[in-house]
Amino acid sequence: MVLIDNTLVSLEVIERKFVCNLSRCKGMCCVDGVAGAPVEQQEGEILSRIIPALKPYLRRAGWEVVKDQGPVVKDHDGDLVTPLVATEECAYAVFEAGVAKCAIEQAWFDGKVAFRKPISCHLYPIRLNPVDNLEALNYHQWHICKPALRKGKKEGIPIFCFVKDALIRRYGEQWYRELEETAEAYYKRQKSG
Repeated sequence: MVLIDNTLVSLEVIERKFVCNLSRCKGMCCVDGVAGAPVEQQEGEILSRIIPALKPYLRRAGWEVVKDQGPVVKDHDGDLVTPLVATEECAYAVFEAGVAKCAIEQAWFDGKVAFRKPISCHLYPIRLNPVDNLEALNYHQWHICKPALRKGKKEGIPIFCFVKDALIRRYGEQWYRELEETAEAYYKRQKSG
């Protein structure tokens, strides 16, 4: 792991290649799993405020779940997550030609809301974990992302580059530049080593 400010970045985030391949995985990260996407407290508050703007983007089943359960729920560990439709897909998932996409992000693309989507979704396949007074950035390996690993390897794009916008959103441009410099130094050591 490498330390940048108050973050510990796993070397897998620098080493592994990854590019989502929606034509292959069909957005199953929005459908598969045991709980909804992690949501931070402030994100839950934002979702509560923007629900009226999201309603036109949601499927009927998603809207019913949000209406009944709220824009966020607590999972079995007591953490905030997005609600699920029938214990399966995220209530904010919409389907376009058989591919799951995010209604929140679509509303953001259309300029209807200023919130893109939960940072946990935007950063994926990186997961954030608290470690003492630091935040660890770890690669989350999931079988449904095998097509993303193949595409990333083919295109030569490391995880941290694939999620550049999300990392800048979370930590800022200066932090990201430092990560880029750290990665470059790491690659040079690997080549010469």
